[in-house]
Amino acid sequence: QVQLVESGGGLVHTGGSLRLSCAASGRSFSSYAMGWFRQSPGKEREFVATISFSGKSTYYADSVKGRFTISRDNAKNTVYLQMNSLKPEDTAVYYCAANWGVGITIRREEYDYWGQGTQVTVSS
Repeated sequence: QVQLVESGGGLVHTGGSLRLSCAASGRSFSSYAMGWFRQSPGKEREFVATISFSGKSTYYADSVKGRFTISRDNAKNTVYLQMNSLKPEDTAVYYCAANWGVGITIRREEYDYWGQGTQVTVSS
């Protein structure tokens, strides 16, 4: 079992930055690939970024590539999402998720555990 708790969301102006954190409890965090997803009102939850269990491999949605960076610190059981050059269309609830055995994947059904989400609002 893995429990995930996101933090770091908030209100920021267009062009600003935020860093989201996702703290994991439970054993073997370093064995899980991690992902970030987001969901805005009336839309399906969409993939944002994913990172392998070692941190050596990452993959991003085209909409955030070059602006967002996913990273992890296995010693701290934490995964991060650094978000720069934020746009109003980045406004959403951001969720972190963990999967065991699948690796980096954009498919939300392949993630086993989810956090409760943190709100990010970008004002124009």
